[in-house]
Amino acid sequence: MLAAFLVAAGILHFVATSTYERIVPRVLGHPRLLVQVSGAAEILCGALLAPPRTRRLGAWLTIALFVAVFPANVQMALDGGLRGAGFPANSAIASWLRLPLQIPLIVWAHRFTR
Repeated sequence: MLAAFLVAAGILHFVATSTYERIVPRVLGHPRLLVQVSGAAEILCGALLAPPRTRRLGAWLTIALFVAVFPANVQMALDGGLRGAGFPANSAIASWLRLPLQIPLIVWAHRFTR
C-alpha cells in the first residue's frame, strides 16, 4: 500500500506540477525542478519498497523523503492552503492539521526497515 501511495503521489508531481510548485518554499528557488526531483524520488521509493530485496533501502529513503518534503507542507500551511483549489487543499485549518500526518507516514515506512 505504501509503495502504491508513493508511486501515485510521484506521478501526480508530473501531472499537476504547477500545484506542487506553489508549495515549494520560496527560499529554495527552482520550484519546477524540486517538484520533478521529489516526484521522481517518490516513484523510486515506491519502486524500492515493493520487492522484498530492496524494501529496507526503500524504507530508509522514504523516511528521508518524508522529512525532506516537510518544509513544503509547512509552506502550504503558512500560505493558508492553496488558493483556488478545492477542499481540503484550500483550507488553512486542513493545511495545519495535515502537518502531524507526516509522523504516521514515517512510522509506517519505518516498519519496513527491519
